[in-house]
Amino acid sequence: MILTRRTFLAGTGGLLALHPFSVSAQANQAHLRIMETTDIHVHVFPYDYYGDREVDTVGLARTASLIEEIRAEATNSMVFDNGDFLQGNPMGDYIAYERGMKEGDLHPVIEALNTLGIDASTLGNHEFNYGLDFLMKSLAGSNYPVVTANVLKTRGATPLEDDTLVPPYAILDREITDGAGETHPIRVGLIGFVPPQIMSWDRKHLDGNVEVRDILEAARAYVPQMREEGADLVIALSHSGIGAEGHEDMMENAAIPLAGVEGIDAILTGHSHLVFPGPDYADWPGLDNEAGTIGGIPGVMAGFWGSHMGLIDLMLERDGDGWRVASHDVEARPIFERGEDRSVTALTQSDEEILASVQQEHDETLAYIRRAVGKTDAPLHSYFALVADDPSVQIVSNAQTWYIAQMMQGTEHEGLPILSAAAPFKAGGRGGPEYYTDVPAGDVAIKNVADLYLYPNTVRAVRITGAQVKDWLERSAGAFNRIEAGAEDAPLLNADFPSYNFDIMDGVTYRIDLSQPSKFDREGEVINPEASRIVDLRYQGEPIDPAQEFIVATNNYRASGGGSFPGTGDTVVFEGPDTNRDVIVRYIVEQGTISPSADANWTFAPMDGTTAVFATGPAGAQYAETIEGVEIEPAGETEDGFALFRLRL
Repeated sequence: MILTRRTFLAGTGGLLALHPFSVSAQANQAHLRIMETTDIHVHVFPYDYYGDREVDTVGLARTASLIEEIRAEATNSMVFDNGDFLQGNPMGDYIAYERGMKEGDLHPVIEALNTLGIDASTLGNHEFNYGLDFLMKSLAGSNYPVVTANVLKTRGATPLEDDTLVPPYAILDREITDGAGETHPIRVGLIGFVPPQIMSWDRKHLDGNVEVRDILEAARAYVPQMREEGADLVIALSHSGIGAEGHEDMMENAAIPLAGVEGIDAILTGHSHLVFPGPDYADWPGLDNEAGTIGGIPGVMAGFWGSHMGLIDLMLERDGDGWRVASHDVEARPIFERGEDRSVTALTQSDEEILASVQQEHDETLAYIRRAVGKTDAPLHSYFALVADDPSVQIVSNAQTWYIAQMMQGTEHEGLPILSAAAPFKAGGRGGPEYYTDVPAGDVAIKNVADLYLYPNTVRAVRITGAQVKDWLERSAGAFNRIEAGAEDAPLLNADFPSYNFDIMDGVTYRIDLSQPSKFDREGEVINPEASRIVDLRYQGEPIDPAQEFIVATNNYRASGGGSFPGTGDTVVFEGPDTNRDVIVRYIVEQGTISPSADANWTFAPMDGTTAVFATGPAGAQYAETIEGVEIEPAGETEDGFALFRLRL
C-alpha cells in the first residue's frame, strides 16, 4: 500500500531482496535509488479518454506500482516528477475549463502525486497552457517543492538576483543508510528547468507577466550556490529534451550541455516523449546508451504518459563529511511490452490508492467527454491525412475560417481573403498503428473534438503575403522525401518530420512536386533556396500574387513561430480568447450536422511511372477507396503493425 507521504529511509529489513548495489555497499558506501516520472500530462488512470476505453500503455497509477516495488526493496530511495503534469488529456481540460480551480481546490494530478509521495518536481512547458493563475492555484496543493530556475517574475542583474516564479532550487535534508546499517545525514539538491520557448508557445498568458533565462545561464549561477549551501548531491530536473551536444543560447533541448555544468551529479530529463537509455538515442553524440550517461553523468528519460519509470542507481561513497558518486546504473523501466504482433502485455497493475485519489474527477471527466454537441454525416478519420486532403483536418480548417471571418469584421483587416492552416495531430508515427483519429458517422461528442484537436491551443490570425503563403507551404512540404521520376515504391514520408508541422492551407489550391528537394530542413532552415515543391499555387483559380496580402487562421503555437514557418512570429493581427477546440465545438453546434468531405484543394504533381509507399493504421483500409485526389492500393504491412499502401504518382 502506498502511503500518503513516504519516508526517505525505507529500512533494512528487506536486504535479501535488494539491488546488488545495496548488497555490495560497504560501511563507507550507500546505495541511493532515484526514480523519475515525466510528461504524465494528467494521465493518472490507464484510460484513453479519446477512445473512451481502458488501456495498458499509460497511467501514473501503473508507474506508481513500479515505484512501490523499488521502494519496497531499496534501503534508500527518492522520487521526482519532471514536469508536464497539468495538461494533455480531457481530464486536464475538464478541470481547467469546466470545473475550474478556486483557492483551496486540489488538482487531481497534484492529489495523485501527493499520494505517490514524490520528493520534488519541476515545471514543464505545458504547465503554462491554462495561465499563471490556474498554475499557481494548482501548485498550492502540492506536498512537495516545485522548482524551476529559469522562469522569473522580475529579472535581476544576475540570475541570483532574479525573483523566480517558483523557487529555483530546493535542498532536502534526509538520512541515508550505509552498507553497515548506519544512518548518516545527506543533503540532496534539486534544480529545475523548462524550455525558454514557453514565451512564444504561451505568449498570451506569459507576455508581460514573466520572463525567461537561458537554461545554462541559470544553472551556472545556481549550482555553485547550492554547493555552497551544503548540497552533497545536485540533481537536475530538466524538462528539456536531449538535443545537440553543443550549447546555443536559449536552446530548447539543452540536456547534454546542461549535464556538463560543474557540480551536477545526475540529470532527469523529458519533454521529448522518448526513452533514454534505449534505441531512441542510439549513437547520439554526447550520450552513452550502454552506460546511461548524458554528457558524462548518469541520466534518464522516462517516455511519456506514465509509459516508463526512470531509474538511476547511485553508489555513493563518503567524502569527508559529504558524499560523492562512485558508480551508477541507469534504466527506463516500462509498464508494458509490445509483442511482435503489436499486442500489448501489461507488466504491472494499477496502484489502487492512486486510482482512488482521483476517482471522482475521472468519473466527472467521463461524463464531460461523452456529451454530444452535434452530428456528422460521414466518418472523420486521419489515416490518410499525410497523403491527401483529409476530412479530420478539413473540419478544423473550416471551423477556423468560420471563426476568423467573424473576428475580422469591423477591423482594418476586414475584406482581406482568409486562408486557414491546420495539421493532422494523430497520424501514427511514434504513437503507433492505433494513433489515428477515427470518429464514425453519427453523434459528435466532446471526446471526439478532443480527438480531432489534441492541444488546448488558442486561435490566432496572421497577416502575410502571397510569397509567404508559398514559403509556408514549402516548409510544410518537408514532410516528404524527394522521389526520382520512375522510382518504384520509394519511401514517401520523411520519418524525421512531425505530422503536426504538416500544415494544409485551405482557401488556395496547389500541388506538391516530389521530384524537387525540400527548400527547408527539419528545423526550418533554408537549405535549397532555389527549390520549389509547391507548384500551380492559385487563389480563386488565378496564380497567386506574391504581393497580395492574406489573413491566415491558425493557432498560437504556429503564429508565434512554433515550427519555424515563414510568415509567423511577428505577423500576428488577432489573438483569440477561445481555444481551437472550443471553436470546433461551436462550429459543430451551429452547423448541427457537419459534412466532413475534404475538398481536395491540394494534390501531388503527376510523375509518370513512379510509385511511393507509406504506412498508416490497418483500420484505415476501410476508407482507402473513398480518398479523393490520389490513387492508392494496399502494399502489405510493416514489422511494427502498420499497413503499407502504394501511391501511384
